[in-house]
Amino acid sequence: MKKMRTAAAAALSTALLVGLTACSGGTSASPSSAPSSDAGGSDSKTYTIGVVQQMQHEALDSATQGFQDALKEKLGDQVNIQVENASGDSNNCNTIVGSFLSNGVDLIMANGTTALQAAASATEDVPILGTSITEYGVALGIDNFDGVTGFNVSGTSDLAPLDEQAEMLHTLFPDAEKVGLLSCSAEPNSAYQVQTVRSYLEEMGYTCTDYTFSDSNDLAAVTESACASEDVIYIPTDNTAAQNAELIGNIAVASKTPIIAGEEGICRGCGVATLTISYYDIGYKTGEMAYEILVNGADPAEMPIEYAPQFTPKYNADICAELGITPPEGYEAIS
Repeated sequence: MKKMRTAAAAALSTALLVGLTACSGGTSASPSSAPSSDAGGSDSKTYTIGVVQQMQHEALDSATQGFQDALKEKLGDQVNIQVENASGDSNNCNTIVGSFLSNGVDLIMANGTTALQAAASATEDVPILGTSITEYGVALGIDNFDGVTGFNVSGTSDLAPLDEQAEMLHTLFPDAEKVGLLSCSAEPNSAYQVQTVRSYLEEMGYTCTDYTFSDSNDLAAVTESACASEDVIYIPTDNTAAQNAELIGNIAVASKTPIIAGEEGICRGCGVATLTISYYDIGYKTGEMAYEILVNGADPAEMPIEYAPQFTPKYNADICAELGITPPEGYEAIS
């Protein structure tokens, strides 16, 4: 793979100029769960890890929890994990990462694309693991990305099969003609998903229209426009949409517009169905990767990006009932 570190850094600098408007959220504390009986590394060193979470919503929270649980089980009291929530503000991500580096953390876990971009642009030395990242090549500005970054970043992806999500929409709404693709313009991985899903949907004969909002301030107006014009809405794994899923849901249900969502948290708030992963599981896997780096000396530059092992079709029973939609057999109700 050809890697241009300078070009990647330039792309990150550009991306970081596009800030997200600050949303509600706070600082989380490490869980106090007791370590398992076999917890502990190969020596008595205590490792310090900084977790920068892009914003607070169900999916990212689950990934952070999985990460912490994995390391607590493996290292017990030998790991000190500090979790900071950036509340959807890229400037906060930069500040948090800078604080971690000043405090000499052994590893940074970046939960969300903006968080990963902030960490990767701030250091080439401290190991970085991402999670809840859809496509690392897009997030980090790496051309011809082959699954390994070649520098101090690795992690896990939340990418579900986009062709199967498009097929889910087609299965549920074969007679629809127009599909609105709703996403935040400040999230490059959302744009990647929308572009990919669009190609599948257009092959199926749908007419697709993009509806992008810049932040939570114009989300309602853009959603209203999409629902007024389209037969079905598709929302990718978009952090700003996830944080405002109930607002989107109120608008969509009132207009009788069904939504196919990229993940379970969004679907719980506004969707009728989703093909989703477990964010807890990818967070847990990220914790296992951190252990390999900290204790066994694994090099993130050579660690392939890991993907979720399974995907589950789920439906929102309340919204399906409200819109008169019967999910196919094999779909699991969101609890």
